[in-house]
Amino acid sequence: MSKDYKNSAFKELLDKLQQESWQLELLISGFAIFGLFSATESIALKFDIAQHEKKIADTLIWFAAQISCWILIANLLIHVVLRGLWIGALGLRYVSGDIDYDELNYSKKFTDYLQKKIGSFDKYIATLENYCSIVFAVSFIFIFYFLASFTFVILLLVIVLLFLDPDFSGTWEDVFQWTGIGLILFTLLGMFFTFIDFVTQGFLKRKKWTTFFYYPIYKIFSYVTLSFLYRPLVYNFLDNRFGRRLSWVLVPTYVGILYLFSFYYNDSNFMHFKLRSSNNYANYGNYEDLMSKENDFIDVASIQSRAITDPYLKIFMIYEERVEDRLFRYKPELKPNKDRRGYKSDVVVFDNEEWRGREKRDSIRKEYFKIFNEYYKVYIDKKHCKTEFVGSSNSYKKLGFETYVNIDTLKPGKHLLEVTRKFIRIKKKDTIDTPIVKIPFWNFKTNKQ
Repeated sequence: MSKDYKNSAFKELLDKLQQESWQLELLISGFAIFGLFSATESIALKFDIAQHEKKIADTLIWFAAQISCWILIANLLIHVVLRGLWIGALGLRYVSGDIDYDELNYSKKFTDYLQKKIGSFDKYIATLENYCSIVFAVSFIFIFYFLASFTFVILLLVIVLLFLDPDFSGTWEDVFQWTGIGLILFTLLGMFFTFIDFVTQGFLKRKKWTTFFYYPIYKIFSYVTLSFLYRPLVYNFLDNRFGRRLSWVLVPTYVGILYLFSFYYNDSNFMHFKLRSSNNYANYGNYEDLMSKENDFIDVASIQSRAITDPYLKIFMIYEERVEDRLFRYKPELKPNKDRRGYKSDVVVFDNEEWRGREKRDSIRKEYFKIFNEYYKVYIDKKHCKTEFVGSSNSYKKLGFETYVNIDTLKPGKHLLEVTRKFIRIKKKDTIDTPIVKIPFWNFKTNKQ
């Protein structure tokens, strides 16, 4: 079977399939567009959630999935439109045949010009056919191009994490740092030459003097860019003059489209819907009654409403991994021997060390919340309120910390809630309370019977 491609019968089969591939292209495009449009909303939600929760790995994965979906959708929509135009042109040719310039009865000057610019109608159909076939193939090539760029970013992040993060390097910090810097410089150099070769469509592969230094870089980064998976598609695309011309047009077109979609209309010089809450602005992300969708995210902390008629103020702080990192820096004795954060499996495997670690965590859990309440403080109108945060979750099952403040004696009208955390000043070796969120609210007492 591996040598069937050399058989003349197999080549004839490929030629026949090539002529009839437009039906499969349309079928695949239709199903793919429907499926991708159905998936984009869910993927966008996952990306927004990961981004809001500061989960770098999840953010990168869902970002790659989101961009890949939109690349496919854009290309497949173009393909369907062009293929529809091609089918329409075929139908017109069946009725009208080729263009009869004599029947148009134009002057010689216009007739010569149109014959030069348009030529035969069959040429127009053949050009449409080329565009349709290449755009369909380019849909997948461009995804691979994007994933190649994406893997470069992942590689840099992995190098920084493994070699420049003190938590990983430990006592070998200096050796790890210099090794990491060297790997980053090598990766950036490889990225630069790979990009130059890509933009020039293989210039570094044509000259002997460039081949000398670029060949080993190409061999190494062919694995980084995953080019071994799609290399035949790329070179079969580039060995065609029409394909090379199209690649010069498509990349700037995509960049231009992304730039156009980045525009938005700014209504005000002083306000924007993404502004964080302050004494002069109330962002909906700080009020629970205004958040009705799963992709409405809490901005650090929230209260029940802008207008408070209850004798208490409910404060919910969203949990982030950085919260525990800050507490560990503030009180190193809180940090467990084994950090359990990250991806876990539901498959239960008994681990005696894990069981002993659980007992230790249970014993210091009270200390954990005690330190949290010492680290984070609540103020209303600059007046400190004694609070006791406990672990909790909101209606969307998001982890956080919750407390209640008695405001029964608070005067009616506008007030400002502030949540602060301790900021460690390394040079002065002390801590200061720094506001992390400010939430305005209005207190209105209800009529008591």
